[in-house]
Amino acid sequence: MATANTANSLRTILLIDALACGALGAVLVPGAGLIATVTTIPAALLFYAGLLLLPIAAFMAFAATRALGSPSAVWLEIAGNLLWVAASVALMVGDWISPNLLGHAFIAAQALVVAALAALEHAALRRLSSGPVTA
Repeated sequence: MATANTANSLRTILLIDALACGALGAVLVPGAGLIATVTTIPAALLFYAGLLLLPIAAFMAFAATRALGSPSAVWLEIAGNLLWVAASVALMVGDWISPNLLGHAFIAAQALVVAALAALEHAALRRLSSGPVTA
């Protein structure tokens, strides 16, 4: 049986992930042009990435409030985060876009945050499914 602290920890991490995702989407949609000017990341990519993040954030918030009864929702969120990180790395090393140094820093920073959230979610989910911790 899982402890209440572990369940609350996972719920908190999932909610932080949802808030971060929604916040980035809320910044990218209206700010795509300005961010594109500063980072040389194409404005359309920024805009549509932001647009994509908004329903994802809604799903994450929904999962955070109900996911403890459905580990598959948490695994879906972790997998989505890992795909986002992989896509971010691909953008930095591939030749699809040509971000400047600030653009690379922007992509790397958000990818690192997403990777950290995925790792925290994974660790909390493993603790939750492993049962009670004995002293």
